Amino acid sequence: MNRERWILIGKLAGIVAGLYVFIVGINGMSHAFKLFGKEFASGMLKTTASPFVGLFIGILATAVVQSSSTTTSVIVGMVAAGAVSIEGAIPMVMGANIGTTITNLLVSLGHITRDQEFRRAFAAATVHDAFNWLTVLILFPLELMTGYLSKTARLMASWFDGVGGMKLGNPLKAATKVTVEGISKLFNDHPVAVLIVSVLITFAMLYLIVKLLRSLVLEKVEHLFDEYLFRNAAWAMIFGMLLTVAVQSSSITTSLIIPLAGAGILKLRQILPYTLGANVGTTTTAVLAALATKDVSAITVAFAHLLFNLSGIALLWPIERVRMIPVKIAEWLADLSQKNRAIPIAFILMIFFGLPILLIFIFR
Repeated sequence: MNRERWILIGKLAGIVAGLYVFIVGINGMSHAFKLFGKEFASGMLKTTASPFVGLFIGILATAVVQSSSTTTSVIVGMVAAGAVSIEGAIPMVMGANIGTTITNLLVSLGHITRDQEFRRAFAAATVHDAFNWLTVLILFPLELMTGYLSKTARLMASWFDGVGGMKLGNPLKAATKVTVEGISKLFNDHPVAVLIVSVLITFAMLYLIVKLLRSLVLEKVEHLFDEYLFRNAAWAMIFGMLLTVAVQSSSITTSLIIPLAGAGILKLRQILPYTLGANVGTTTTAVLAALATKDVSAITVAFAHLLFNLSGIALLWPIERVRMIPVKIAEWLADLSQKNRAIPIAFILMIFFGLPILLIFIFR
């Protein structure tokens, strides 16, 4: 075997190893936030609130624990326990859909020192955020006026009344659990220390992965994605959904493509359907959790989450001009952020923490 082939194998092995450690970093961030944030998030979710406040509680709580699957599973459990009504839970689930996009936005900041690379990475992260906001802007008032989601989800839940639940295995979580817990124990489960180390690991792996991808023949790598994984919108959507079902985390699924977008391998038009598939895939955790409770109300909320994501796709995807709106918003935000590096940081702090806290305080 010649020297060039060994180098190629070494680089591919480096990318695989880098992806593993990258996922360790993402899971480490989630673990750190759970160490000091999950009780706070659960406490907020238990608060009886108006639908409007519930929406922003869902955003804030999910931003804290960095997992919409965790938030929606907690909501489903509280509905089953009678702590939250179906009507109160549905806006929280909508908020969770927005809150989960914070992880890939944070990952995109790893590219902030490299101009064009950061523009592509930040656009790839915000296109998911923009689509989820547009879906909420349409379906939230529709739900308040007609009860579309709650009524349809109740009908769907009646079909599954008495059906038992199941639990999917999570191979990535199992593969990284020992490493994440080892890092946590190394710092005595101190949330701030674990968070800092996890962020450093994530950003270091981003740098490594992008550098290795660049050193490969990018045309061949692009051909692999264009020809197989992202060959058309339907396939990209299915791939995003199946991968998210497998790992039970849309945060991981969507964050994995940020370095690929930064390196210029994936385009926004390919990334958007992939993230929509991830939106649908992430609902499986709550659906299975709800079926396990055998509680019709809990199953209703879980199906409302699924219906919310499917309705968003049905409303915004079929017409090209409409589905290009989140792409245009993402490109606009990326252009602004490229000119001023304070904008993406301010955007994250304001959308996921400042605005929700302010509105919860005002309207509660």
